[in-house]
Amino acid sequence: MSDSAVPVPPRLCDATLAGLPAHVARPAYDRTRTRIGVVHFGPGAFHRAHQAAYLDAVLDADPAWAICAVSLHSPGVRDALRPQDGLYTLVLQGERPALRVVGSIRELLCAPQEPEAVLARLADRDVRLVTLTITEKGYCLSADGVDLAHPDIVHDLASPEMPASAIGWLVAGLRARRDRGFEPFTVLSCDNLADNGGRLRRAVLQFAAQLDPRLADWIETGVAFPRSMVDSITPASDDALRAWVAAQAGVEDAWPVQREPYTQWVVEDHFPHGRPPLERAGVVLSDDIAGYDRAKLRLLNAPHSALAYLGSLLEIDTVAAAMREPALAGFVERLMQQDIVPTLKLPRGFDPDAYIDAILARFRNPAIAHRLAQIAWDGSQKIPVRLLGTIADALAAGRPIERLCLPVAGWLHFVRRQARHGVPIVDPLADTLARVGAAGSGEAKGEAVGGTAGGTVGQMVDGVAGGTTGKVAGGAAGGVDAFLALDAVFAPLSADERFVAALRRAYAALGDASPAAVAAALAADGRA
Repeated sequence: MSDSAVPVPPRLCDATLAGLPAHVARPAYDRTRTRIGVVHFGPGAFHRAHQAAYLDAVLDADPAWAICAVSLHSPGVRDALRPQDGLYTLVLQGERPALRVVGSIRELLCAPQEPEAVLARLADRDVRLVTLTITEKGYCLSADGVDLAHPDIVHDLASPEMPASAIGWLVAGLRARRDRGFEPFTVLSCDNLADNGGRLRRAVLQFAAQLDPRLADWIETGVAFPRSMVDSITPASDDALRAWVAAQAGVEDAWPVQREPYTQWVVEDHFPHGRPPLERAGVVLSDDIAGYDRAKLRLLNAPHSALAYLGSLLEIDTVAAAMREPALAGFVERLMQQDIVPTLKLPRGFDPDAYIDAILARFRNPAIAHRLAQIAWDGSQKIPVRLLGTIADALAAGRPIERLCLPVAGWLHFVRRQARHGVPIVDPLADTLARVGAAGSGEAKGEAVGGTAGGTVGQMVDGVAGGTTGKVAGGAAGGVDAFLALDAVFAPLSADERFVAALRRAYAALGDASPAAVAAALAADGRA
């Protein structure tokens, strides 16, 4: 080696663990004493930054819950981490990044290449929990069960001994345990889809019934499918992260992962055959997963959409940058506290003030570059569940909806701006939205601007601010009505005159949707 060559750091593994710098946290237990009690399908970045980190935190108290990580398709994770004895670095991206080596993964398998090993592990008596993070499409679901026409399901029903799908592997493993007289494992979906445990249970039972009705009966009476909710932003790993980890830890890590410091895992406490001591690692055990899902959808996702559309109109790029705009940050905080919380039926023990504080801190985190343009995607699907449901509940309770309508109006203006400039709209209704946006992009242009600078949302439409009597209301009506005709988005609220009037007022308050007009509308809300 020449004098100018840069030395290659050693590889992260059990042998190099003890030599890590003091600022790098590492497992607080003897890995050789742990036993594999969990099989996880889909060991991507989210699992390794989330569930595997939680289990890493309980292994010192109970060593029976180490993980066998199974990839359903690519051997990439296995090939990266097997030479590292399953170890990898988790970087918590706050104002001061923190490093932690996670040791809960003790075995890595690739199902298409090692099917016998996967089946043997699923049939292992020590395994009492199977978890999954495979995204919604990975479950091969239909509206009420499993998609029997999906190619992977068709394959697995024809060749159940060599599964391709997660459903096929679950049923193969449960069949092997039944045939050996072992207790079944519990199946825990960790993907954010509504009623994840219930939907997975129905899919597994339907698939099993196609193969063996008696096996389906055994699963129905003995296998638990707890519901869960997870939350943490996990940016993708890249070469810059690998280089930074190597510089900080002095070892090479082929596949480190990163996430924000905040993390949440809420699990239904239904584990008839035993579970890890999850509460020791901060997991919330609750019988109201739907309540936590609803709180997240309305208190986290709805403000995200508000930032996305109003921030984009202000020509801001990221969530953190949007939160540095006092008028927008103040609007979002008022939206959460004054308009969303009163509509929620919160789970027992849920502290809305603490949750809001945590969300605002997450939004302000400068280390997470969460782009508003990405959050703005798929508005026709997000707006109904994130905002319109809250508006409907507020109307039913006789509460004001003016502020709630402003981000909805922001979406309308955002769509029109994209259409006017020929920017593609990322949305299942993209073609329809582009036509609606292009057709009406100039209807209200300039008519509400004079009023926007001087009054509240209500004053804009009443036509008393800035001398725009008669023009603002008409322009707002023309700008809004074409969107209200989209029943897939706005029905049945589009038939409620209170909502229609409030949305027109909000649309008018944003004027021509220029940064100055949007800033003025936010300032007016703050003064109201």
